[in-house]
Amino acid sequence: MADLQNGGHFVKQSHNNSKCLNHSKKSAPSTPSKAVNFSENPDGEKHREKYLTAKYGAHQMALIRKRLKVEMWMFDQLQELCESETESSNDVDIDLDEILDIEDEIQRKIFVRKILTDSKSSKEIINKFVDELLERAKTL
Repeated sequence: MADLQNGGHFVKQSHNNSKCLNHSKKSAPSTPSKAVNFSENPDGEKHREKYLTAKYGAHQMALIRKRLKVEMWMFDQLQELCESETESSNDVDIDLDEILDIEDEIQRKIFVRKILTDSKSSKEIINKFVDELLERAKTL
């Protein structure tokens, strides 16, 4: 007797010398595809955004908050500086990292004033903004 696998089940067959009149061969079960096909949007479900979150230590979180506070202040001040102008403050982009990379205080002032050359605000207001920005940048 031989054990044969038939559709996931083992079947024992006896080997007889008798002739079988109704002998039909079954084809081997088709091999399933190894590819996984995901449907685009099954059952009309809403597309959910996936977010990666990270847990920071208390000290790192304090530094992030401090940096964010300075950047938000800078954004608000730029809004006020450009408020009376027809151009939006989005055209003015001051990168805090670039300011912090400059070692010399005078070079920092020149760098920020150069970005604000197109501003129609008074020189006094711009100088006050630059001085306060650099003071806040020192705390980072």
